Amino acid sequence: MVGAPDSSAPEVVLREWGSAVSVPLSAANGRSLADSGILRSATPDPERSGHWLLRAGSRVGAVRTAGGLLVRIMPKTPVNRLFFLLGFSLDPARAWRDSREGSVDTGSYDDVVPALAHAVERGIDAALQRGVLQGYRTVEESALVFRGRLREGDQIRRHFGRTPPVEVSYDAYTADTAENRILRAAAERLMRLPGVPALVRRRLAHQRVRLADAQPLVRGQELPRWQPSRLNARYQRALHLAEALLRGISPEHRPAGDEPLAVDGFLLDMNQLFEDFVTVALREALRKHGLTAHLQDGHHLDVGGHVAMRPDLVVRIGDGRAPLAVVDAKYKVRKPGKNHNADLYQALAYATALGLREAHLVYPAGEQPERVYEVRGPEGASALGTGRAAATAGTAPGTAGQGVRLYQHSLDIAQPSGQLLASLAGIAERLAAAHAHSRS
Repeated sequence: MVGAPDSSAPEVVLREWGSAVSVPLSAANGRSLADSGILRSATPDPERSGHWLLRAGSRVGAVRTAGGLLVRIMPKTPVNRLFFLLGFSLDPARAWRDSREGSVDTGSYDDVVPALAHAVERGIDAALQRGVLQGYRTVEESALVFRGRLREGDQIRRHFGRTPPVEVSYDAYTADTAENRILRAAAERLMRLPGVPALVRRRLAHQRVRLADAQPLVRGQELPRWQPSRLNARYQRALHLAEALLRGISPEHRPAGDEPLAVDGFLLDMNQLFEDFVTVALREALRKHGLTAHLQDGHHLDVGGHVAMRPDLVVRIGDGRAPLAVVDAKYKVRKPGKNHNADLYQALAYATALGLREAHLVYPAGEQPERVYEVRGPEGASALGTGRAAATAGTAPGTAGQGVRLYQHSLDIAQPSGQLLASLAGIAERLAAAHAHSRS
């Protein structure tokens, strides 16, 4: 811990899933931080009065509380690798393979917030190199001069037929577009985040001036929608990053019965990032084999539809109807000498409900070894079951002695991008081989 008590704006550096750090905090700020969900845990330190033990979980980044405490959570994964995962998840079509095409430029920064600020600013600068994008936007206003179309209902309701002013609607060619609003909001938000280097902050201020004709967004409202097109192609990479930033900002956390804790910062949930990357990358790799993948597909464990479940990815054959396999990504810390039995039970439930002979779990390297578990099926029944489930999966029912295979994969997300994607391509080939085997 660097710094002093609340009043002098202390700073604490935590490690993702690391050991607890004792920090001087007031009771109110400690309780609010504990209830915010930012950390894995925040509890009073039994050995030091006025101190709290803070332990980080899967969220990485930086936030500053109302009491002035700056909490920086450092990721286990190198920052450039982390932003490769993010960039691929947001825009796999342009993500790079052993080149800089489509990459997220994090500069030389090894902390999440400075790297993010640098990446977004560089993205905005690249988007605006050929000038600020303009487009047509429908404007509705009260005007002293008639133009466009008269909004008759509003005219009668507001002015009882008197003119001027007149209620009009017209299409304006303007820089006040959804794309420019999002980029401006991202630049302004980053300028206020803790930990943004002074040089990057000055560059962000320059980008904000370039986007001054775009109206500022109202905090708390949904982001304006934009549609990818040929006209905004040069904006798209920056827009994906800007939206990730704006959606990842922690709003005010309001614990029940306590004063709100204003949290200003940016946090990435490594659980969600790992899941997004694995499922998106597998979906892209499976297309080469003529297979489709449905992300977060809704199903039920029971016939009555009372027990809902939503696996990360369901692999289907080309027509999209017959399920082939199920995949779940798990970003977890392994307890020494213990398997994640609950994950295996969950994967088995997915396979059972979908009538499948196999299910796959994907972990970061080092958390679980590569392994295959054979689960015995009921005597005289196939792993696919009988009747409709077996017919749907394209395999003959009634094969005695067959059960479910649970595959446990280990993925090293710190390895170079080409090798990382090759590892996922290998999993996709395993799934494609299962499809080929079922057809033979």
